[in-house]
Amino acid sequence: MFKGSLVALITPFRNGAIDEKAFQGFIEWQIEQGTHGVVPCGTTGESPTLSHAEHKRVIELCVEAAHGRVPVIAGTGSNSTAEAIELTQHAQRAGADAALVVTPYYNKPTQEGLYQHYKAISDAVDLPLLIYNIPGRCVVDMSVETMARLAKLPNIVGVKDATNDLARPLKTRATCGDAFSMLSGEDATALSYRANGGDGCISVTANVAPRACAEMHEAWEKGDTAGATKINRRLAALHDALFCETSPSPVKYAASLLGKSSPEVRLPLVPASPAAQARVKDAMRSAGLLN
Repeated sequence: MFKGSLVALITPFRNGAIDEKAFQGFIEWQIEQGTHGVVPCGTTGESPTLSHAEHKRVIELCVEAAHGRVPVIAGTGSNSTAEAIELTQHAQRAGADAALVVTPYYNKPTQEGLYQHYKAISDAVDLPLLIYNIPGRCVVDMSVETMARLAKLPNIVGVKDATNDLARPLKTRATCGDAFSMLSGEDATALSYRANGGDGCISVTANVAPRACAEMHEAWEKGDTAGATKINRRLAALHDALFCETSPSPVKYAASLLGKSSPEVRLPLVPASPAAQARVKDAMRSAGLLN
């Protein structure tokens, strides 16, 4: 259902507020550059520090800007099931094509708790849902067995897998079936994930290298493994640099170098340090994004 290079969108700020014009212009640029789908209000979009009103507004702006040209997968997760349901229902009303729902963080549910959380959301909407499994941020790791149970529900259509476990896609495909969308959440291993059965990547790097990321996935789908590998190697240093400090501070700085956003982030995040800025700038030059 979903494949290729999908971008985990930054949320541009200006003087502490959402820069709506910059955000919609950024989406237009992403589509022009060949990005295959857009994902507002994820981790990269600083969803933890958006108010509910801002969160909903960002999704509405994204749907409006995309205008049906590429899928919009709205981040709607929460560690409160009721809150996740409310945000997902809003995404459906706003016209999103799907929702990305992160595993509940901090409260550390059991596997049964994870199942019941997603089932409750699935029962409350008529919208395709992707599970976002990112143990490094959420502490909990959804097992392949729990995911296979959820894949039997009609609205659960895929996963954003940020486990960085390259055996995981093999197991997930075997238990969840060929129709289940498997998207990597780790840029540095996205091509390896595809080699093990994945369908694409929800990418941070695509914020600043959208054309290259899209072309890498397109090359892979055409069977041009050498071409895909060449692009991946060119982007390798950039993948690393964008996570040299807590994301999205480095990628927002990178976007500012391209004139696409201010480097502003919201506390408790702080802007990229001078050392991180130098590393990002060098990586962007090596990737051919800056002169």
